[in-house]
Amino acid sequence: MGVTFQRAVEQDPETVRTWREETRPTIRARAKAENGEILFADQVGIRSDQVTGRTWGAKGRTPVVRRTGNRFSVKAMSAISTRGRMPFMVFTESFDAKVMCRFLTRVVGHFDPKVHLVVNRHSAHRSKAIRAWLADPKDGIELHFLPSYSRKLNPDELVNADLKRSLPHTHQARNQAELAAEARRFFRHRQRQPHITGYFEAAHVRLYHGSEIRLG
Repeated sequence: MGVTFQRAVEQDPETVRTWREETRPTIRARAKAENGEILFADQVGIRSDQVTGRTWGAKGRTPVVRRTGNRFSVKAMSAISTRGRMPFMVFTESFDAKVMCRFLTRVVGHFDPKVHLVVNRHSAHRSKAIRAWLADPKDGIELHFLPSYSRKLNPDELVNADLKRSLPHTHQARNQAELAAEARRFFRHRQRQPHITGYFEAAHVRLYHGSEIRLG
């Protein structure tokens, strides 16, 4: 049985329709006129005791995935471009406006043209500190917000799911620093894969964005 996004009960179908039919095409048109680039971003938490997915084992023998008894965690934020680029940042502190400003600085440093960054409505994304950071005219980046409770509109959510599925097969971390290194290894591996735009080809993403997503 596959894993699919479930519609949140708080989601407003009319807002989603507006995003699909009006907001997203407008962002695309602006990015094209500015020779800019569209990215979708999201943050994720990774725990040392997080065992998901499946692994291989001899028939009749349940495989044992060994873990340290210590519990620790790291966080990551990434963004995926419609042109196949993926800036990311791994960190240990709680996600807040200060961390978001650091990530925005990193994104701006990786892209010369104007960046249109699409994010969810997390309070850190809409904070006073972020608005002040974005007010600086030298920074070629603009934020756009997804409708509430609309994870399926964000292809970077699939990157996060991919990361969590990969951990049971690669996770050997004994401490927080090693777990952070494993997360960075995952993202660097994805960065080298030219077909990462395939995240935009997932059935539910294509349904909500349409074929024009690849023209960003």
